[in-house]
Amino acid sequence: MKTLYRGGRVHTPADPFATALLADGPRIAWLGPDADAPTGADRVVDLAGALVTPAFVDAHVHTTATGLTLQGLDLAGARSAADVLDAVAVHAGGLPADAVVIGHGWDESGWADQTTPTAAELDRAGGGRAVYLSRTCVHAALVSSALLTDEARAAAGYDDGGWLRRDAHHVVREAAYASISAAQVLAAQRAALRHAAALGIACVHECGGPGTSGEADFTAALGHGPGFPQVIGLWGEAGAAAKARELGAHGAAGDLYADGALGARTAHLRHDYIDDAGSCGHGYLTAQQVTDHLVGCARHGVQGGFHAIGDQAIGTVLDGFAGAAAIVGVEAIRDGRHRIEHAELLDKAAIARFVEHGIVASVQPAFDRLWGGEDGMYAQRLGAARALAANPLGSLAGVGVTLAFGSDSPVTPLDPWGSCRAAMHHHNPVQSIGGKAAFAAHTRGGWRAARVDDEGVLNPGGTATFTVWDTTADLRGVLHGEATPAARLTVLRGETIHTT
Repeated sequence: MKTLYRGGRVHTPADPFATALLADGPRIAWLGPDADAPTGADRVVDLAGALVTPAFVDAHVHTTATGLTLQGLDLAGARSAADVLDAVAVHAGGLPADAVVIGHGWDESGWADQTTPTAAELDRAGGGRAVYLSRTCVHAALVSSALLTDEARAAAGYDDGGWLRRDAHHVVREAAYASISAAQVLAAQRAALRHAAALGIACVHECGGPGTSGEADFTAALGHGPGFPQVIGLWGEAGAAAKARELGAHGAAGDLYADGALGARTAHLRHDYIDDAGSCGHGYLTAQQVTDHLVGCARHGVQGGFHAIGDQAIGTVLDGFAGAAAIVGVEAIRDGRHRIEHAELLDKAAIARFVEHGIVASVQPAFDRLWGGEDGMYAQRLGAARALAANPLGSLAGVGVTLAFGSDSPVTPLDPWGSCRAAMHHHNPVQSIGGKAAFAAHTRGGWRAARVDDEGVLNPGGTATFTVWDTTADLRGVLHGEATPAARLTVLRGETIHTT
């Protein structure tokens, strides 16, 4: 079917005065001014002056966890331990006696009193039910006594108080999520994908793997098909390039953990946390493991990648890249367009190695908005100077590193316009980037991060993947304005996946 969208404001490099677009199935057959529009369309849509842009891509999402948070116990608004316990009690009261209470989003770093609830307190609030509450970073959790199993007690990161990190957290997360039925997983994933489409997002990168989500959860996320945003799967398991292909993943990448998170004090640093003297966090991989993984990816023709936040973890991963380049050649590594997720603590030497190996930086500008600056969580963990040097978007963009923006939802909410503005208004002005560069990182950058180079720009012959926004402003006006427009229509390769 040929559909003519006319009477709008089309953001395209092909014609600065374009007001109309003709979609012929999945491709753009023509765009330009209304007066020059071709005849013979099967359908005409009046845009009423609305802005049309390429649809957004969120390059780092956990679909099931996002949907569960949207549908259930969201603790992002809690400002104290008492708030958490009250929310658990209310939520648990509506559940069967044998249900597991699953919640997400607490962040003690912003509380006046940063004391967190104990396992015993969660026992009472949950009415004796098992309770699993992931921290906003999803690298730690508060759990009730029922989840403090012998397996959890024997794992690194265990604490009798119920705040679990590292391997102990992975153990209890797997146990908690095992209580969710396949039907609940399906419903949660679809809720998340519908929400994404309603925000103008036409594609998400699903990051699964051991310690994050199981194989069944991951493959389910890839199978929703027409009517939903495209899901590009990344399976984060070391040495599992062949397995990633078998699971239908685009890459053996995403949350393949080189370390943890700053909020949980498990990101691997070169220097101690200032609020946890003697601790530099924890590294999960050696440089040799990174090398072996990338060599395997090269041999199986899949993209590789790693979760790395702390400067020590990033250094380990980059050493592994050098080792792989010595085996398969630097051009083969560059051609793989491998990626590092988060990449928060980088110096100039590390950034130069990103350039050398053609590494994509899959980053989350909202991290700086929420936790950056001289008084935020990063400053609590690292000190003000190191906090202001974190998430160096400007330095990465300035030397041509491919940036792909995402949310890491549910770590931060799906909010593409907010992410663009966060990148434009970094706490450290030196690390801010311009509006057009930010928008490109959240559109074309997400496709490029998945090694797809013919998406993310509206051009004749290109794909008809776009969003119609309820604003008559141009792109610059939206990016620099205070209001966030709503998506009136989201289209993926000619198919409407959201409409109001």
